[in-house]
Amino acid sequence: MPLVTSRDMFEKAYAGGYAIGAFNVNNMEIIQGITEAAKEENAPLILQVSAGARKYAKHVYLMKLIDAALEDTGLPIVVHLDHGPDFETCKSCIDGGFTSVMIDGSSKSFEDNIALTKQVVEYAHANGVTVEGELGRLAGVEDDVNVEDHSYTEPDQVQEFVERTGVDSLAIAIGTSHGAYKFKPGHKPQLRFDILEEVSKRLPGFPIVLHGASSVIPAFVQKINAYGGAMPDAIGIPEDMLRQAAKSAVCKINIDSDLRLAMTATIREYFAEHPADFDPRQYLGPARDAIKDMVKRKITNVLGCAGKA
Repeated sequence: MPLVTSRDMFEKAYAGGYAIGAFNVNNMEIIQGITEAAKEENAPLILQVSAGARKYAKHVYLMKLIDAALEDTGLPIVVHLDHGPDFETCKSCIDGGFTSVMIDGSSKSFEDNIALTKQVVEYAHANGVTVEGELGRLAGVEDDVNVEDHSYTEPDQVQEFVERTGVDSLAIAIGTSHGAYKFKPGHKPQLRFDILEEVSKRLPGFPIVLHGASSVIPAFVQKINAYGGAMPDAIGIPEDMLRQAAKSAVCKINIDSDLRLAMTATIREYFAEHPADFDPRQYLGPARDAIKDMVKRKITNVLGCAGKA
């Protein structure tokens, strides 16, 4: 099966009350763990590539690995640019075979965000590629995205933004955050479902996206801390809240930090138990398995997209 766009995928997700997992990829083991999990659960899939990942692994290597995943799984897979910073980066990804791009103009004024997003949409649509825009800003750190102050999406702006830009999906800010340190100690995570509901009313049937939606699974944090880490205050988004969002207008949920934590925790544990080992296969294999198990958990417990491929 060739790569697909998100358009039909999101239509089915909206109607079915589930979301598609958008998992960030950086290397072979991460791609294998994600795609093997999706294959076993027969789940549709979005593989996300950030600008930082393209710089680290190189565009051509990532695309060849994803081609192998397509051949191996036969799944419908979208390749998506996560947090495209400018038109040039989006254009490069579109020209290089991506089927979906995100242009992140959330740091700009409303009018400048519209102008930039519209420019990307016009080029992308002319090449059969779908586009995700963003309104509102998520606090936290992810690759080159570093935002100190959270800014919730204004529901009054969403209809105008979508109509004037022509985007195919919209990332909104309702309380999720990038990275593992999402909340201060003692603060209870809470998503603004009132904003999500109001946005849904103003954009009926339109696919909504949640960024920064890792749950920071405690078992991985505890394992990292047990082997020399220092993450006592890492708190993510409860999975039941994300499942509630997936049952409404949210059709795409981004997951990155949980992948990193699963991989790092497993590798730290392996070296603690096998300090003399230096064969990458011996520690990357278990790390790949940990990613696979975590992704299967997300598909079944959070996204609800098992069996929907």
